[in-house]
Amino acid sequence: MFRSALAPASTVLKCTCLSALAAIALLAAGCGAEESSVPVQTPKPRLTQSPYGRTPDDKVVDLITLRNNHDYEMTVLTYGGTIVSLRTPDRTGAFDDIVLGFDDLKSYIDKSPYFGCLIGRYGNRIAKGKFTLDGAAYTLATNNAPNHLHGGVKGWDKAVWGFELFQNASSVGVILTHTSADGDEGYPGTVKARVTYTLTDDDRVIVDYHATTDKATVINLTQHSYFNLAGAKASDILGHELMLNAAQYTPVDDTLIPTGQVAPVEGTPLDFRTPTAIGARINDPHQQIVRGKGYDHNFVLSRTGTGLSEAARVVEPVTGRTMTIATTEPAIQFYSGNFLDGTLTGKGGRVYPHRSGFCLETQHYPDSPNQPKFPSTTLRPGATYSSQTVFSFGVK
Repeated sequence: MFRSALAPASTVLKCTCLSALAAIALLAAGCGAEESSVPVQTPKPRLTQSPYGRTPDDKVVDLITLRNNHDYEMTVLTYGGTIVSLRTPDRTGAFDDIVLGFDDLKSYIDKSPYFGCLIGRYGNRIAKGKFTLDGAAYTLATNNAPNHLHGGVKGWDKAVWGFELFQNASSVGVILTHTSADGDEGYPGTVKARVTYTLTDDDRVIVDYHATTDKATVINLTQHSYFNLAGAKASDILGHELMLNAAQYTPVDDTLIPTGQVAPVEGTPLDFRTPTAIGARINDPHQQIVRGKGYDHNFVLSRTGTGLSEAARVVEPVTGRTMTIATTEPAIQFYSGNFLDGTLTGKGGRVYPHRSGFCLETQHYPDSPNQPKFPSTTLRPGATYSSQTVFSFGVK
């Protein structure tokens, strides 16, 4: 039996009160003597905004929800441009959250290991927190002793970004904006940054980065989501099959700073040119694996020109979820969650054990300001920093 959209929800129809023809039709459809109405489902909004909390200095933080026409859903905090959740289907059509994170703002402020956030002004490490630009020496925080990491003590991951929402026929998104003052965390120049997250109806998340400066500076922006394509209840990421489009990498010293070499991956446990389980060689005695306590390395992409180029593909064989990453950047950092140790409790009370998430951070090379042979990360007045990374999701 069905209920007219005009009838109140409590309406109950009696088969005996209907015409004989209607009763026969209803009985043929499986009607019993009495049946309550079916509620009318309202489509979920594609773009919503709601308050999430306040920072200790009383800045309002909002939560943005983006949803495409396949029910993929991504939530983003204006605090750090943080991707809090990303729900995608497995091969049976069951949706689950595939990124690590927390349920409350305080946890992101107090104890986050960069879960889901935007990294700036400089992603990755700068040796000993020092660099020289145009003859001037700059000193940064050594928040990853003895080195500088991910923009410092209060990098862009800890800023509350301005935002503007947008929607069109095939996508929804949010434009995030942030101004970093001259001298912020020791960096020169006032930098105005704009990062756009777009969720498309063909199941892609597009991240566009733009920045300008009024004084020569260095910049290297990236997105730091921890993924686990097996879903929210999965224990580790060791069974994920990873392909990296990289024939070379930059070896690191004991403090994870590049030595200046660009070395081949061939013949090493860092060779992911063909799909390989993340856990297959993660405990190899190779010096680089020992130094990284697993994978925490910059891979030089085998690019064939400018523009977007495929960087990585990941398949989770149990659920069938897949993720492909394309980027305009020259490199990608693969981090296998080596410093997750079971001390963090995340969404839904889940404890995050060792290697329960992995990061694939598109980027320029670490320590480029001190490595003249590496691609430059210098941004000058009148120029625009522009970069794009595209995450495409599917099933296999």
